[in-house]
Amino acid sequence: MNISRRRAGDSPWPADHFIAQLRRVGRTYHDRHPFHVLMNQGKLTRQQLQGWVANRFYYQTQIPIKDAAILSNCPERDIRRAWIQRILDHDGTDADLGGIEKWLRLGEAVGLKRRELLAQERLLPGVRYAVDAYVTFCRSQPWIIAMASSLTELFAPALMSKRIAAFERHYPWVKEEGLRYFRGRLTQAPRDADFALRLVVERCQSRELQASAVAALKFKCELLWAMLDAMYLEYVLNRKIK
Repeated sequence: MNISRRRAGDSPWPADHFIAQLRRVGRTYHDRHPFHVLMNQGKLTRQQLQGWVANRFYYQTQIPIKDAAILSNCPERDIRRAWIQRILDHDGTDADLGGIEKWLRLGEAVGLKRRELLAQERLLPGVRYAVDAYVTFCRSQPWIIAMASSLTELFAPALMSKRIAAFERHYPWVKEEGLRYFRGRLTQAPRDADFALRLVVERCQSRELQASAVAALKFKCELLWAMLDAMYLEYVLNRKIK
């Protein structure tokens, strides 16, 4: 699929309308999920919070893998050179711990052992399925559509700010070291979202591609919601599925 060419007869949305369509998807972002609502209200138990951290860790480990999959489909060097920063942000460098290590430290801060996180001992099947579906999506879709799915970062900073405030107010037993991941995303997410949004608007020059980009973002929101569904079922409703 040649993503740089417009098909005859396509009538693309104006850029401002396209951006509005993308932002409208934020109404289904997982900050509104009952599990997140309980978290931000300080109503999760220590065990429930640990369950969230342990399961979300699997998602964190797969972020650089899905970004590498996107890059494997992208033929443009300049874009690869920019996008690869996302992999470094999570895998880390000599100068920065990286998001995965910071999340491991969050796990330790809430009372989990690093070993059990790395061994995925608490990973729920529903969470694994949702995250793996996201990696498969990014590997199989045209690179610009896969990149569009990352635009959940448009909505992330507000959630991160609320989450930090909730942890500081309601879960003071979580050591400050555990919040380093969230604080880092306050600057990384807007940077990444700005780059991806400009690129998606520039390259999606047909109604078909624009609609596919919106659908990709909606898919990402749905899988984030599905991850929390699995956790809510397990840790709040106590309905174990084997």
